[in-house]
Amino acid sequence: MTLKESPSVYEDKDAHLPRVLTVKDFLALGVGTIVSTTIFTLPGVVAANHAGPAVALSCLLAAIVAGLVAFAYAEMAAAMPFAGSAYSWINVVFGEVFGWIAGWALLAEYFIAVAFVASGLSANFRGLLTTFGLSLPKSLSNPMGTDGGVVDLVAVGVIVIVAVILSRGVTEAARVENVLVVLKVIAILAFVGIGLTKLHWANYVPFIPSFHLNPNGTAFGGWRGIYAGVSMIFLAYIGFDSIAANSAEAKDPEKTMPRGIIGSLIIAVTLFMAVSLVLVGMFHYSHYANVADPVGWALRHAGFTGAATVIEAVAVVGMFTALIGMMMAGSRLLYSFGRDGMLPRFLGRLTVDKGLPNHALGVLAVIGVVIGAFFPFQFLAQLISAGTLIAFMFVSLGIYRLRPREGQDIADPAFKMPFYPVMPALAFIGALIVFLGLDIQAKLYSGGWFLIGLVVYLAYGIRHSTLSAKD
Repeated sequence: MTLKESPSVYEDKDAHLPRVLTVKDFLALGVGTIVSTTIFTLPGVVAANHAGPAVALSCLLAAIVAGLVAFAYAEMAAAMPFAGSAYSWINVVFGEVFGWIAGWALLAEYFIAVAFVASGLSANFRGLLTTFGLSLPKSLSNPMGTDGGVVDLVAVGVIVIVAVILSRGVTEAARVENVLVVLKVIAILAFVGIGLTKLHWANYVPFIPSFHLNPNGTAFGGWRGIYAGVSMIFLAYIGFDSIAANSAEAKDPEKTMPRGIIGSLIIAVTLFMAVSLVLVGMFHYSHYANVADPVGWALRHAGFTGAATVIEAVAVVGMFTALIGMMMAGSRLLYSFGRDGMLPRFLGRLTVDKGLPNHALGVLAVIGVVIGAFFPFQFLAQLISAGTLIAFMFVSLGIYRLRPREGQDIADPAFKMPFYPVMPALAFIGALIVFLGLDIQAKLYSGGWFLIGLVVYLAYGIRHSTLSAKD
């Protein structure tokens, strides 16, 4: 359980993955994953339910915590550009069982996020159809047992389409990602530009409303309301792990990975804060209560019906970017588990012609289809934040074990986390504070997921791992 994998072993195992991704590709991947459907929904929800106009502060504080962790990710990825991100890194610096815990935490993110994004895309696509007087039957629109549903056909379709694109190679996927991200950013900037013409400064006063408890017991207003908003919005920023998971396919990873990880986060927080400030300036934050599409709602009620339809259409198409990022990263994580024998080894096999982990991609697609198309999973969405925050804490502390080995058995990277040894501790504390802000259900579900992971590890992983075989 405490054996550590040699970094040279991972270098050899991942050498067959083609290094074709550039900074531009990783920026598109990161922005596409982070700036997904959440930017069109979360700012309005957080403003109405927790922070009021100070939702922008929730966005900023969440980004600061994510940024601290991103510096740790950037150094790890530059020093160890291996598939599997936190799983592989922690396996090297802390040992197998800790790597498994970090990887298992991220696996929850990718399984559920693939289904979450696909179902969100489906819901928005169906909403867009109603604008034109079209609709799908309920049996083909909802998961089994939900409002007369049998299968969410659109969710199944988009997962299959993205899996086919990725199976052809990351270069082709990167081209699609780059185009869609540009379209999505243009749509966001268009909303900001239009919204600036309809601001009412009175809507920003008071910027931080006075504190009170909502009927459901959650916090609204004051710094407690802002803190509650941080825990919700942080879900959007965790997408930079999808960049690190593909570091084995990066050109010149010492430069590419830090620029991709930190650059995409800077772009994302700028867009989130701009959308948040414009939303609460156009209409009083209370108007966004129970509004599923606050961006479209604000445009329509401000008299820009045509712009609302166009931006919502681009937003639906842009959701493909998040799905591409999640499925790329999730398949690389599953591949790394199979590569190390922690899960069945066929997951770690690469295609002969292009060297792609298509077995892992297929399994991820099937699981995503099953969760997203047939089961209501809203309560599981909280696992995305809880599991990923645990992995973030491991990576932050891992810097203390990485530094003494840099320049010895691990490469000495050109990029290093600044203000060492203070910043890794701040990153760990920040991630812990956000984790503590999650509701009790998220913590209970994450505990159950880790119990399942422990059973899988003890029953299969520890007996079949390549480290165990070498020992």
